[in-house]
Amino acid sequence: MKMTSIKMKNILQERLQRDEWKTVYNRDKDTFRVEWKDSGKGITITLPNVVSKYENRGEKAVDELEGHVQEALRVMNETHELSGKEQHIYPVIRAASFPTETENGKQLVVEEHTAETRIYYALDLGKSYQLIDKDMLDRERWTEERMKEIAGFNVRSLSVDLKKDTVYGNDFYFQSAQDGYDASRILNEVLLEKLKVEFEGELAISIPHQDVIIFADIKNPEGYDILAQMAMKFFAEGLVPVTSLSFLYEDKQLEPIFILAQKRPKQNRKGDE
Repeated sequence: MKMTSIKMKNILQERLQRDEWKTVYNRDKDTFRVEWKDSGKGITITLPNVVSKYENRGEKAVDELEGHVQEALRVMNETHELSGKEQHIYPVIRAASFPTETENGKQLVVEEHTAETRIYYALDLGKSYQLIDKDMLDRERWTEERMKEIAGFNVRSLSVDLKKDTVYGNDFYFQSAQDGYDASRILNEVLLEKLKVEFEGELAISIPHQDVIIFADIKNPEGYDILAQMAMKFFAEGLVPVTSLSFLYEDKQLEPIFILAQKRPKQNRKGDE
């Protein structure tokens, strides 16, 4: 039987039932919210997105969402300090449409990245993390510059374990450690410069969701189409989607690649003489 928003709402309501939480279904917006009764802090779920993931991945998608919501709510109900936890501060990549303040109005620390993406900063808490807001910095008398410098050092220290796949003469390298910072590795300029030197063709990068980054050695025009298809597939499957667009890395800059989904005439393809 086909899954619907109402059916998914009922499933989540049953799974996320706690005495200290309350749930709210908004029929007009097609959303389902879980929040702490005492503070009102919570998380809002867009039901059609969950239904789509369920249709692609089944119960596993709901299991992952349940765990994510439980952990997010736990973190919301705690106060965390940055001092003494410097090695657990990382940058995270989010879509440009991602909110720049928390639900209770606190300004998150945000840095522009590309037209499609922004950089946020997170305190890693093991199974989850808390995005860093300006109040946290003020409370501990930290400057943004200090925090960003620490985060930049930490992202360069993350392990890189690339899996290679070759399609139509183009090489694709996948990083998916599932540590929450796979997409953040696009901020490791040392890694990008190393790949730029090693690759035979153009270096293209895709960050379709938080838990994967694709580095592509594009050697012929077909490579761009293949990368676009890969990015779209991963984007649809990700728990925290970022962007379905890919980027070319040139002169230490990221430029978005706009690729038509359909096959284009050879004379219009990039790289043809």
